[in-house]
Amino acid sequence: MQIQNLKSKTKRIRSRRVARGGKRGKTAGRGTKGQKARAGHKIRPEIRDLIKKLPKKRGYRFASVAVPVKEINLDKLEKNFVAGTIITPKLLVEKGLIGRAAALRVKVLANGAITKALIISGCAVSASAKAKIEAVGGSISI
Repeated sequence: MQIQNLKSKTKRIRSRRVARGGKRGKTAGRGTKGQKARAGHKIRPEIRDLIKKLPKKRGYRFASVAVPVKEINLDKLEKNFVAGTIITPKLLVEKGLIGRAAALRVKVLANGAITKALIISGCAVSASAKAKIEAVGGSISI
């Protein structure tokens, strides 16, 4: 028995290897010129470059995506409403005190004095503003 007479028990599977010597001449099956014809070519998918150009949202819970809260102070409510008025975000938009986009969430803050008993509905109210409103006989309902 000689080494050239030995046969393998399993059949050899051979995949085509591009750009080697042998029966493929000139461009060796790689077409012509360019990055794809070179050894070690790697081309990123185009979508990856587009994704990298998009701006990223940074920070915890993405504050820029959250619904904005529009603040309004007690002195503006004192000046624009009479006693006993039910103040809602819709009414504040109609009066022009807040913008239409901010009509979803409104918070009443305690800046300024109040002498009228107002009824606040559908607005968030700070603790100090709540104390001032209830001190003059107003109320807050959610």
